[in-house]
Amino acid sequence: MLPLKYAATAVIRFACVLVLLIAIHSHADNLSRPDSHAPIGVMGDHVHHQGELMLSYRYMHMAMKGNRDGSNNLSPEQIVTTVSNRFANPPMQPPFLRVVPLEMTMDMHMLGAMYAPNDHITLMLMANYIEREMDHVTFMGPMGSTPLGSFTTETSGFGDTSLSALVKLNSQWHLTAGWSFPTGDVKETDTILTPMGTTPAPRLPYPMQLGSGTYDPILGLTYTDRGERWGWGAQWRSTFRMGKNDEEYSLGDEHRLSAWSSYRISQAVSVSARLEYVDRDNIDGMDPMIVAPVQTADPDNQGIERLDGLVGVNWLLPGSKHRFALEWAAPVSQRLSGPQLETDWTLSLGWQWSP
Repeated sequence: MLPLKYAATAVIRFACVLVLLIAIHSHADNLSRPDSHAPIGVMGDHVHHQGELMLSYRYMHMAMKGNRDGSNNLSPEQIVTTVSNRFANPPMQPPFLRVVPLEMTMDMHMLGAMYAPNDHITLMLMANYIEREMDHVTFMGPMGSTPLGSFTTETSGFGDTSLSALVKLNSQWHLTAGWSFPTGDVKETDTILTPMGTTPAPRLPYPMQLGSGTYDPILGLTYTDRGERWGWGAQWRSTFRMGKNDEEYSLGDEHRLSAWSSYRISQAVSVSARLEYVDRDNIDGMDPMIVAPVQTADPDNQGIERLDGLVGVNWLLPGSKHRFALEWAAPVSQRLSGPQLETDWTLSLGWQWSP
């Protein structure tokens, strides 16, 4: 018998094909306002009428550079001379961290489909492909601040997949209830440079893995409204981690609160401003295969509290059912359970189409 994880992957792929087949026979109203959808970074922001379907593609690029603990910046030299290595007890493990990440980029390609079997429920399927790259510096020997060299680790592949129901409460409010399926790998490996100058290829730390390894509920609540030229909305959306995965850990619960306002400058174009607060807990448990003198291997160095400011634009292609969008984000403040890499900026691009 196939493991449950692979069976779930097969079901999700079948559902994707089914939704695409439905698209061939479905028709949707051409929404005439560019601000009838929220900024592109807001997921599950609107519902559809019975029989309507929408397909979407989103691309997100995130850039991270520099380290901080709480709200304080730390240099690599400070980290390797002051931050203890939680794995120091086994033989051959140094007392302080010896490898420090310098910067990281993440590119995510998200495919989505929304279909309304009736006027009260809209189903939403989201799948994504992730590419991560992290640059590091390794310091020589068990102690000191003499650099030995640098290296880069890379991972890529499908992430977790979600299936949600958006339940319409009235013309302004709808509830989100869904499930995240562990289709992303949690056993990624790559070559590293150790403080002793060797280059093994161990399992990579948590930020470089592609999925959660757990089946997780998603809950949310969204409000939207609009006037003649102004639009506004707010959303709460949370992912709750249920139990531990096969590697003996679970990612931290993640909560997002967002509020936005938009202004329609023409029949085709609207601009938006948004604030989003992100709260993510530390990891519960530990993968016994992730043991290294680097901050990203510590499950207690994964929590974040961050407030982002975002600006965006929506463009409804005149005479068509294609919608394009862009949103750029930068942190207003961030407090990290560190040391961790801090977020510099994020760019999201999107395309949405209703046949």
